[in-house]
Amino acid sequence: MKKELIVLISLFAIACNNTNNADTADSNDESEGNTTISAPIALNYTIQKVYAHDTTAYTQGIEWHNNSLIEGTGLKGKSLLYQMDDQLKPFGKKNKLDPVYFGEGITVFDGKIYQLTWEEHVVFVYDATTFKKIKTLSWPYEGWGLTHNDTALIVSTGSSNLYFVNPTDFSIQKTLGVFNEYGYQSMLNELEYVDGKIFANIYGQNNIVVIDPNSGKITNKIDCSNLLAQAKASYNPLLIDAGYVLNGIAYRKSTDTYFLTGKCWPVIVEVKLN
Repeated sequence: MKKELIVLISLFAIACNNTNNADTADSNDESEGNTTISAPIALNYTIQKVYAHDTTAYTQGIEWHNNSLIEGTGLKGKSLLYQMDDQLKPFGKKNKLDPVYFGEGITVFDGKIYQLTWEEHVVFVYDATTFKKIKTLSWPYEGWGLTHNDTALIVSTGSSNLYFVNPTDFSIQKTLGVFNEYGYQSMLNELEYVDGKIFANIYGQNNIVVIDPNSGKITNKIDCSNLLAQAKASYNPLLIDAGYVLNGIAYRKSTDTYFLTGKCWPVIVEVKLN
């Protein structure tokens, strides 16, 4: 009887141990096999100031440089590159692209302004001080948005890929697929690189996404659907043309603020992220 009791107790202990091991194994399997991608965390903003914006400017890219805002615009025959002062008043000469070119995103890197074209596979390079054209480069894909980190230019093409390219010859150094919890995110457009993160407009949406440049994961999202109303814009440009979408991000480090606008918008809105 004693022996049988010991055997029963032993079997019970083994059974309990196996159950615990199975539970642990299942838990580990779920943890290790968990491929769920977390949704982007929402970021909010507070409006700091609202500036008038040229409603004929089909904005493709804006960027702060030496206390002035540089804007590049699109449409064939209307594509421009020009400067605004710290109160966003245009000054100096406006560089007009040849009518065969449709201007796209811009960025300033190492004393040079780079300006993409949409379907013409040409990149214009200017001196950032004089705005004199230095050279042209070739790009095999469509040109949409443009920014840079410390060593490379970063290009969007309307797809879910971002391309890190050599500033000297635009050769591709790295391709990054951008994704969220649903899969790859296409229609990446205007870009801005801030503190190790890439900010991007999603063409046709009122969202700005924040991208981890190492993994491609969208970590944050900024809902700008009420931006025009909150800025008390005199009208909604989307009611005039569905193509007049949110498309413009510039970061000013000295104030830690972002400047947001869109194609032919009546305002540029300075915001601080919360």
